[in-house]
Amino acid sequence: MKVKAAVLYGPGMKYEIEEVTLDPPKEGEVLVKYAASGMCHSDEHLVTGDMVLPAEISDAMGWLQFPMIAGHEGAGVIEEVGPGVTGFQVGDHVVTSFIPACGTCPSCVTGRQNLCDLGNNLLSGRMADGTSRFHTAKGNDCATMCALGTFAEAGVLGTASLVKIPGHLPLDKAALVACGVTTGFGSAVRAADVQPGETVVVIGVGGVGMNAVQGAAIAGARHIIAVDPVDFKREQAPLFGATHTAASIEEAVGLVGQLTWGRNADKVILTASVAEGSMIAPMMGLTAKGGRAVVTAVANMFATDVQLSLFDLAMSQKQLVGSLFGTSNPRFDIPRLLGMYEAGKLKLDELITRTYTLEQINEGYQDMRDGKNIRGVILY
Repeated sequence: MKVKAAVLYGPGMKYEIEEVTLDPPKEGEVLVKYAASGMCHSDEHLVTGDMVLPAEISDAMGWLQFPMIAGHEGAGVIEEVGPGVTGFQVGDHVVTSFIPACGTCPSCVTGRQNLCDLGNNLLSGRMADGTSRFHTAKGNDCATMCALGTFAEAGVLGTASLVKIPGHLPLDKAALVACGVTTGFGSAVRAADVQPGETVVVIGVGGVGMNAVQGAAIAGARHIIAVDPVDFKREQAPLFGATHTAASIEEAVGLVGQLTWGRNADKVILTASVAEGSMIAPMMGLTAKGGRAVVTAVANMFATDVQLSLFDLAMSQKQLVGSLFGTSNPRFDIPRLLGMYEAGKLKLDELITRTYTLEQINEGYQDMRDGKNIRGVILY
């Protein structure tokens, strides 16, 4: 079948809207017609090249990087079911999970679905069987972000990358829990393990960080300091539970010191647009003795230099941990968060600053770069 998609042909380029061919679902796959897709910053890392390998390396690994249909934050309705599919049927409403969950690998069976072995293939651009379902008008195979590619009207996905949701929930809001909400919320509630009465600092309050703020508030934190250089984001942060804001880490140091009488923050969460090694030392400087610092932000794939006081790390008994997908379990946490939204406990409507058509995707990402959006959403 023919579908309209936003195709990225390489780093530094704009998305091109074109008609592509979508193959029917194979064994264990379904065809999903999307209603909405969030515009996550993780897809921007393809444009900036932070998640792109040199061609000689990707070719040796068998990766297909470009042309690419990005997008991994989607929600829609199943229109066709492939052979061998169980648990899903035509008409089901689903949310994508950029982290697949097979349910049987060591990580899945020990409650760490976010580290599922199927995730080893996520950046290859190919489906689990090593082939592609999308093809350009010239007949070239088209890669997809995380074996999803939600910047298209429809897609073929493996069932391990889908979570069924109740049919009455609005799909444009449900799309947000496919990544940004779950990642941010989990960074606070799961990875940081925020406890009632604690002081929490969130560095970077975009689509992920704002949900770390929201998660910390729901967990009962006493002080929540949202750090971001963009005025608009600092203005929005109190709506999601921030008690204080700061324009920089340096500004936050004095504020946190005053609030805690010099003890510093129990938990510090890094959700900046791009993680850099120079951020770690100041982040750890904000962290209290025995406290925990969580790195959720994506860094350049080849960044290896980190500034860190090893003496302070050990002598102050601090923890520095990484977190993927908010250390969440997609098949449990996605329905749970949607249930919280339905009960009025979690804000999703307020996260959507602007909506766009697929043809406006470049405009939407420019708005994100300019700090105008908490989350932009493409509506199909």
